[in-house]
Amino acid sequence: VNTVFDEITNAMAGGHRVELRGFGAFSVKRRDGRTGRNPRTGEAVDVDEKHVPFFKTGKLLRDRLNGK
Repeated sequence: VNTVFDEITNAMAGGHRVELRGFGAFSVKRRDGRTGRNPRTGEAVDVDEKHVPFFKTGKLLRDRLNGK
């Protein structure tokens, strides 16, 4: 299991999409930089651009979760 997770992580770090048929697909999405707010003080804070992991479920998994 750790080997599979390591391979998925390495592929995503290289900018690749990883698809597990019937289960889902892992990909990386880019979020633009923006101006945020510190919730405690209300002060404006610059938030840098970043890349975040994204998972989209496959049709088979979605159908099974919904009792189909």
